[in-house]
Amino acid sequence: MLVNKDKASKVSPHFVRGCQYKIWLLLGSCLCLVAGCTVGPDFVRPDAPKVSRYTRTAVPTQTISADGQVQYFGKGAKLVANWWKLFNSSQLDVVVKEGLNNNPGVQAAQASLRQSRKNLQAGYGIFYPQAAMDFNATRQEFSPARFGSNSSSSIFNLVTLSASVSYALDIFGGERRAIEGLQAQVDLQRATVQATYLTLSGNIVNTVIARAAYRAEINITEQIIAMQQEQISIVQKQVQAGTTPYASVLALKGELTALEATLPPLRQKLAQSEHLLATLSGRFSAQWPSPEVDMADLMLPQNLPVSLPSELVRQRPDILAAEAALHGASANIGVATAALFPSFTLNGSFGQNNSSVNNLFQSNGSFWSLGPDVSMPVFNGGTLLSKREAAKAAYQQALANYRQTVLSAFAQVADALRGLEHDAESLQAEAQALDTAKESLSLMQTNYQAGLVNYPQLLIANVQYQQAEINFLQAQAQRLQDTTAIFVALGGGWWNPVRRSENGN
Repeated sequence: MLVNKDKASKVSPHFVRGCQYKIWLLLGSCLCLVAGCTVGPDFVRPDAPKVSRYTRTAVPTQTISADGQVQYFGKGAKLVANWWKLFNSSQLDVVVKEGLNNNPGVQAAQASLRQSRKNLQAGYGIFYPQAAMDFNATRQEFSPARFGSNSSSSIFNLVTLSASVSYALDIFGGERRAIEGLQAQVDLQRATVQATYLTLSGNIVNTVIARAAYRAEINITEQIIAMQQEQISIVQKQVQAGTTPYASVLALKGELTALEATLPPLRQKLAQSEHLLATLSGRFSAQWPSPEVDMADLMLPQNLPVSLPSELVRQRPDILAAEAALHGASANIGVATAALFPSFTLNGSFGQNNSSVNNLFQSNGSFWSLGPDVSMPVFNGGTLLSKREAAKAAYQQALANYRQTVLSAFAQVADALRGLEHDAESLQAEAQALDTAKESLSLMQTNYQAGLVNYPQLLIANVQYQQAEINFLQAQAQRLQDTTAIFVALGGGWWNPVRRSENGN
């Protein structure tokens, strides 16, 4: 047996008072913090770019009128978080909400944010005393020969109960810089969540627009194919009657074949857009009933808020993420610098040991220790200095990445603004071409009824009109997608309250 239970333990009042004095002395020593400094650079947010606009020349306050619609650029106006509601499509809103709720990428970003927050909470523990308790019971053989004695060895039991407390004095701020780095990581993950939301919503809206355009283009193409087939049938009868050469049939069949060849790629793009929507919504394509959204269901937002350049760097999630990474790199310089200085720790321990549990708390078995511990690097082959230089280089890299992110963000906004301006011009031209084709078809129909033109000529005019419809449809879709691009480029408005529709949803 390791312990002897036959002896009763006795604890004297003097021993209890002595334990209380030692405990209070230990706690008092831990609370006597030395006022220190924090080495390393203090992080300062980079200044906003000294520019007043996104493009070299001023962007007009509005686009030209195209398809009866004008888009206005509200400089400095507020952008709402659920910007996709400006397209005024309930079905689009359903798809976006489905994606934001179920997309695995969003869930992964949210989990990373929770992880970084817990790591920050864990890091704060360094500012509190670290206490631990230990109990062990062993049977040992002591050999006096280890100390040069010829006495015989002895076998005995040893039961030990001890407690220890340590407190790191962060005199040079290395731990504070480490916590600063963990806070920067939280900021980085928070910005990553916002960037994930923004990218996902933009991709969903763009895919919905593309799918609606593909479906409409397929319908128009099928109508053109039907008309060309009818035209071939008429020309074949004319060939049989000897009024038209057979080469005309071959030419029309060649045109028909070329047109039919455009359908499979369109259908493939339509299928891909549906599969992409399912994936963005966190669903399998075979199990997700895709909500139908037609081009007619999408209203072009007319009032477009445009953030000031000085505000963009404080709003776009990717810029905020780059800024947080820069902050973390700055904090790492402080951590590496503090490692060059001595580290101070207050340590204390108190315990009882004896040959049995019953005698464990007798006064002759107590032991304690209290005192500071100072550790200072003397020689390490330049490792610590090299790590500090590496931290500085990492900061310069993060700074360059931040600048590149800002430049890319400003370029995206400039592209979107110019894109909307040119989209209106393209749509206006396509609208004029469509009106011309429609007028030509109407005139051809009148002449056909008057017997001035034959039916194949009427069909050709109809095909030209349908092709003008396709070009106009593509211009409409491009304008809608570039409108989505401006919302995404400006940051999505996550910092503002959501927009409420008239029915309160």
